[in-house]
Amino acid sequence: MSHVSLPEARMPAKGMPLHIKVLLGFVLGAVLGLVAHFVAPGSPFVLGTVTYVAQPVGQLFLALLFMLVLPLMFSALVLGVAELGDVASLGRLGWRTLIYTAVVTLIAVAIGLMMVNLIGPGHGLDRSMLDQAMAQGAQKAGEIAATGQQLDFMKMLLGIVPKNVLAAAVDDKQKLGVMFFALMLGIGLVMTPSPHTQAFKNAVQGLFEICMRLIGMIIKLAPYAVACLMFALCAQFGWELLLVLGKFALTVVLAIGVHMFIVLPLWVKFAGGMSPRAFFRGSQEALLTAFATASSTGTLPVTLRVAEQNLKLPRKVARFVLTVGASANHHGTALFEGITVLFLAQAFGVELTLMHQVMVLGLCLLGGIGTAGVPAGSLPVIAMICAVLGIPAEGVGIILGVDRFLDMCRTALNVTGDLATAVVVANRSGDVAESDVVLPAEAATETAA
Repeated sequence: MSHVSLPEARMPAKGMPLHIKVLLGFVLGAVLGLVAHFVAPGSPFVLGTVTYVAQPVGQLFLALLFMLVLPLMFSALVLGVAELGDVASLGRLGWRTLIYTAVVTLIAVAIGLMMVNLIGPGHGLDRSMLDQAMAQGAQKAGEIAATGQQLDFMKMLLGIVPKNVLAAAVDDKQKLGVMFFALMLGIGLVMTPSPHTQAFKNAVQGLFEICMRLIGMIIKLAPYAVACLMFALCAQFGWELLLVLGKFALTVVLAIGVHMFIVLPLWVKFAGGMSPRAFFRGSQEALLTAFATASSTGTLPVTLRVAEQNLKLPRKVARFVLTVGASANHHGTALFEGITVLFLAQAFGVELTLMHQVMVLGLCLLGGIGTAGVPAGSLPVIAMICAVLGIPAEGVGIILGVDRFLDMCRTALNVTGDLATAVVVANRSGDVAESDVVLPAEAATETAA
């Protein structure tokens, strides 16, 4: 697999690398937040700092990223398909991506189900404690359950083809529809070579470069935003965030750890031909951003940048796999959905047979694809699966107290899975991964980042 490295990768780094700054912001924000929670929990000063400083800064950073996500996803996928050169290459790349995603997601869900059966976090929970936990989040749980009842996997699959592209663009649940439209445009560009289509491709390329330039400017704020997000989280909840439902949280974290630090490194090493150490070293900026923002879609700009700059993946493969992955390749989400459904079944005394658990496996695979890549996007899907199996859908209220932290963990796994899939697809697609020529405008964009 030949690939021309970005010029900036050979230049000596100036100052502290951005990923080190992000890591420092992450640690500093968490430590200060825990200290504030321990020393003065609920004090007006701490609450004021969280409400008027930390949360607004973090939310502003997320809003800036989300502002650019849609044009970036659209332009990246159109160009990724158009640069493949022929529909046959698209088919090979698409099938590889689909098969790898399905297989590794099934492994993730199987690990989660095995872990929840071994640990049994829902067995023996005090019913009064369950009722109290549900009462605290009753309103939100009711809204989630109502949303879950409206979900339908067949409608979700049919919704991949949008009736109205503009309507799909403003709905986080219909991002796959926008991706399908971009995919069809890319195929149209491949099949219709002409001066006019080339002009359109150049315009899309310009949109992509503008987005990357703006993202390069915004991402410099990441260390401060990550610090604020972590401070707000830890100052409000402290360690109690995990102690409320510690056994459930431990089960989720252990399953995520097994998949992230055992399954994916082995997959990257033997199927992707890359050292796991090099993979995680190159990916850490995206993983930290994913953990802090709890949004795989919002992390996409950073994910694309580290894939091309740090992991040296071909542009056409990175743009296609990662853009699709941000909407459909959710290892952590599928794993979490499986664990939560079985946990709630255990908590409410609903017996699930082996066939029921196999059904959960399949539903979580589809749910991982259909889940919106935004914070708490998996909860309505969990409510829908619970309703199918006869488990009280309002039971999602039990986990709301720890969901924010677990959402951060599973989002980090989602992004790790996206990058691992891109590494494997690039390694297995020698016919696709041709030399990438870096345009001067792109080089300038990388420098800004």
